[in-house]
Amino acid sequence: MSYSRSEAVDRLRGVVEAVETEPLPVPVREVWAFGDVVLGMDPIDRLGVYVTKDLLFDDAPERAAEFEAELGVSGVGKTVSAAWADAHPEHVRANASGHAAPERCLAAHLFGDEPVHLEVCNAGFEHNVTQRLKGARARGDYTQLLDPRAACLWVDTDEGGETSEEAFRKLEAGEFVFPTLSASLAMLGLEEPAAERAAEELRRYRDEAEGLEVRGDVV
Repeated sequence: MSYSRSEAVDRLRGVVEAVETEPLPVPVREVWAFGDVVLGMDPIDRLGVYVTKDLLFDDAPERAAEFEAELGVSGVGKTVSAAWADAHPEHVRANASGHAAPERCLAAHLFGDEPVHLEVCNAGFEHNVTQRLKGARARGDYTQLLDPRAACLWVDTDEGGETSEEAFRKLEAGEFVFPTLSASLAMLGLEEPAAERAAEELRRYRDEAEGLEVRGDVV
């Protein structure tokens, strides 16, 4: 499965609408698009979506045992919303230790099994880009970098959610202009030889990835 440009933009609008109007497993503060969809490609093999979430603590802890008995997942009502789980038990997902995983729950709710690379973090996109770069540089492994070329589509404000219609217009027209990946990484402070290597490693990793990929970070 791949998306035409118009399909990809419509899909992103659907994500923003869901974030604004539907109960979710955790509160969402920002929605970004990154990667191929902002680079003017058509078709798009995988959508890159970054969601900034709030941490949820003890939403309804007294119901955790009830949910664990019903769904076989611990932590519902503690780290993901009990009200959301009541409405969408089919979307409750756990991590390898059997605990409710907000990023997997969001992925199930918003995308099902679509070919999407979903990043979920409590920190904003730009901050996490620099944090992941620091970690990658220290390890010498650049496959888990965040592509810094991105567009903010929606933010939560004191007055409610605000959608960037200009960002959507540019997505529809393929009008975003970004430097190459290596140049973008160099602008963030990665030395040029390392920036070229990092860009190649990340491109190779993305080319080999298929289907739904979900990563959750706490920074």
